[in-house]
Amino acid sequence: MVDKTDNKKQAYAKAKSIRTSGQKLNLVAKSIRGCNIKVAIDQLTFSKKRVSREVLKVLNSAIANAENNFGLDIDKLVVSEAYVGKSLVMKRMRARARGRAARILKPFSKLTILLKEIEEGK
Repeated sequence: MVDKTDNKKQAYAKAKSIRTSGQKLNLVAKSIRGCNIKVAIDQLTFSKKRVSREVLKVLNSAIANAENNFGLDIDKLVVSEAYVGKSLVMKRMRARARGRAARILKPFSKLTILLKEIEEGK
């Protein structure tokens, strides 16, 4: 994906259905926004959150896209954007007292990670 406004190459990767709520996923995505690639990988590798493994897979995919599709230098890459959106919601029922039922919502989320190459002078 090439940004039309400033002619800098940007690589991205998307995950369309991660089995967690957007609020929980955004906590992990917030921790890598604006970080260098090495710092972001370390942050996700040692995070205690379960969803950080999925975010790490998407980040590695974005790094591979940047290297193979655009020929960008991995050492100069920065996570410029990492944003989260809602996806589908599985609806389940749980039996309750007196013959009633309660609805359980199991949300899914989308994740997009955008990488940008920075110059040495900046």
